[in-house]
Amino acid sequence: QVQLVESGGGLVQPGGSLRLSCAASGSILSGNDMGWYRQAPEKQRELVARITSGGSTDYADSVKGRFTISRDNAKKMVYLQMNSLKPEDTAVYYCNRILRGFPVYTWGQGTQVTVAS
Repeated sequence: QVQLVESGGGLVQPGGSLRLSCAASGSILSGNDMGWYRQAPEKQRELVARITSGGSTDYADSVKGRFTISRDNAKKMVYLQMNSLKPEDTAVYYCNRILRGFPVYTWGQGTQVTVAS
């Protein structure tokens, strides 16, 4: 059974940092591109960071220079290091496999990130 479990969210002040983790079951990571998405209240879910099977990365303009996506295939984990957080980064964050530009699996429960003073 495919499972993606996100963790690491929380409440942080503007300018702070968080590191999100995504645990992937089975062979989800193997040879596949992975991404972190987020969905803010009353907004559509958006892709914020992507990492290919080979380790190449790209980011949404809104997070470029502040967020870093990484993966550990041996541990079946994908990470999102978020620095210099802003209130507009507040959202539920999800990970998923990406195939031809689209998420593949049913969404997990996500992890809530709230940036507020």
